[in-house]
Amino acid sequence: MKIAVGSDERTHLTDFVIKVLEDKGIELELHGPLNEEDIGWTDVAEKVAERVKEGSCDQGILFCWTGTGVSMAANKVPGIRAALCADAQTAEGARKWNDANVLAMSLRMTSQIVAKEILEAWFNTSPEEDEKTNIDKVQEIEKKYYR
Repeated sequence: MKIAVGSDERTHLTDFVIKVLEDKGIELELHGPLNEEDIGWTDVAEKVAERVKEGSCDQGILFCWTGTGVSMAANKVPGIRAALCADAQTAEGARKWNDANVLAMSLRMTSQIVAKEILEAWFNTSPEEDEKTNIDKVQEIEKKYYR
């Protein structure tokens, strides 16, 4: 599995998440200040989302101060279903019911303990087959407005 990870700043939280992922043996592709690039949250969100959309990375993880901005920007890229998750239950639901492919977290609100719980829930949950109809409907909405 290859994950694109991006943030508009490098913090103790981003370094912690990178280490957790590396310890799991996950291949990482870093963007923004995590890879010495001086770019803002909109640009890092677009880069990560594009890497997921084109299939170069299986999923993405994004950070910004609130997590809201990167999730909004990533969701503008067709095929991206970014979910802002503040706890493990939301991460589990985002994967199970929404087949989310980009995880967004707040640099301000997410502790390392909560981040680890979010990551465990995210990577240990698969989309439910019963929800395929709803995921397809989301894609139809996207097609309707992205002409």
